Amino acid sequence: MNMYVGNLNYNVKESDLRQVMEEYGTVDSVKLITDRDTRRSKGFAFIDMPESSEAQNAIKELNGAEYAGRPMVVKEALPRN
Repeated sequence: MNMYVGNLNYNVKESDLRQVMEEYGTVDSVKLITDRDTRRSKGFAFIDMPESSEAQNAIKELNGAEYAGRPMVVKEALPRN
């Protein structure tokens, strides 16, 4: 399942996010979205977990949880239109 993780502190790295998400199960990929020009984080990421039940548990536990001083938004990523 592909998940959206938003409202992240700009100092959070992909490795930090992977570590947090691996507490809930296997993580296939973590993609922190960065500004093309400045290379600075835009404050959100996409995380892919192969097991839907693990991903649902991560969403339930982490949505609204404080991480690096900010409440995270964690939900299922919707396909682009």
